[in-house]
Amino acid sequence: MAVSRASVARRVLDAAVELFAEQGFDATSVQEVVERAQVTKGAMYHYFRSKDALLYEIYHELITVQLDGMDRILAVGGAGPRTLRAIIVDLVVTTAAQLGAATVSARELHKLAGEPAAALRAQRRRYHEGVRDLIARGQRDGEFGSTVSAQTATLMVFGIVNQLPQWYRPDGATSPRELADEIAGFVLTGLGARAAEEAGDNDTRQERHADR
Repeated sequence: MAVSRASVARRVLDAAVELFAEQGFDATSVQEVVERAQVTKGAMYHYFRSKDALLYEIYHELITVQLDGMDRILAVGGAGPRTLRAIIVDLVVTTAAQLGAATVSARELHKLAGEPAAALRAQRRRYHEGVRDLIARGQRDGEFGSTVSAQTATLMVFGIVNQLPQWYRPDGATSPRELADEIAGFVLTGLGARAAEEAGDNDTRQERHADR
C-alpha cells in the first residue's frame, strides 16, 4: 500500500522532534532524521527544504494549535476569570500533549533567523498579547486584583508553562487536565479571582462528573 504524502511529512516531523529533543538540533543530521522516519532524503526535501524548516514547523504547528484554542475561547466571551481559566487549561493540555515539540521549541528556537524567526515571534507575541489584554481588562472591570501588572502575570503564566517539559510526565500521578486545573487555579488565586471563580469551579466539577 502506498504511503500518503501527509503520512510521509508526519513521519519526518515526528522523527525530527524525537531527535532534536534527544540529542539537540546542531548534533542531528538530516541523514539521521530520514533514517528515523524511514524515508528518503528526496521525500523529506519534498516537504521541508532544510533542517531549519523542520525546526520552524515544529513550533509553528504547536503555536498554531494554541492560538486557535485561544481565539475560540475568546470568541465565546464571558467572565474574565472563567475565560482565563479556559485559556490556561488549553495551553497546559496542548503543551503536555506535545512535550517533545515544546522541549525542542524552548531549547532550540533561538537558532532560527530571518523571516521564519520573525513569523514565529509574531505568533508568540499575539498569544502573549491576547492573555495580557484579557487580564488587563479584568483588572479594569474589577474581576482581578492589581497586585501584579497584567504584563507580569502574563509572563508568569508562560514561564510556568515553558518549564513543563523539564519536569512534567503525562504518565505520572497527575493527568494533563488535573495539572492544567491546578496551574489555572494557582494563577487565578494570585490574581485575586478566587471568589469570582466559584461558578467556574463548580462547572468544572460537573463536567468531570458527567464524563465518568
